Amino acid sequence: MDPLTLADELVLLAYDDAGVNRLGRPALDHGLAGAVLVELALAQRVDLADDRLVVRDPAPTGQPLLDTALATIGADRRRRSPKDWIPRLAKGLPDQVLAGLVAAGVLRREEDRVLGVFPRTRYPSPNAAEPPAEAAARQRMTAALMSDGAVDARTAGLLALTRAVGLDRRLFREVPKERLKTRLDEIAAGDWASAATKKAIEQTQAALLAATTAATAAAIVASS
Repeated sequence: MDPLTLADELVLLAYDDAGVNRLGRPALDHGLAGAVLVELALAQRVDLADDRLVVRDPAPTGQPLLDTALATIGADRRRRSPKDWIPRLAKGLPDQVLAGLVAAGVLRREEDRVLGVFPRTRYPSPNAAEPPAEAAARQRMTAALMSDGAVDARTAGLLALTRAVGLDRRLFREVPKERLKTRLDEIAAGDWASAATKKAIEQTQAALLAATTAATAAAIVASS
């Protein structure tokens, strides 16, 4: 298959070994939209102008998911912030990313019913173990957290995404809480991307935090 995108890796990390989404919806949708924006920023296709996303290079990346988003941003007559783009780009993203991972054989799709009544779709790995691609992503993130050295841009971007959607404590339980917080702060402040790219990613991360918090609050109100 083609090299995994950050959105692919985020989906793999968000789903447990039984193929169940640990983030819920719409948190996963928003997270994937954020992953697309982060990847476009890292590829130097977009950055910020007056806190609004602008296309700096319309050349295709070769990844359909990213290129569709890039074309959408470029075609919009109005400049929008990452906060505005996340819900616009989020629609249908989980289904698209999961379908790609299933087609590549990384995951499989299973349909069943809970209590024999409620339909459910799960996405476990074909061999009921952690997919190698997920294990590789987790290993490189853990290595970055446990070291004190420089971190590559993609790993730093993926760590920023997992933190923004609240996956960091679930994924890295073996890392002491204070070490996790301190190291994530150090990585965020590190010299792993240009100033413009980091600013775009920071605003995307802030937008994801706001969207995730709002979704959690709405779920609490709906269940009360």
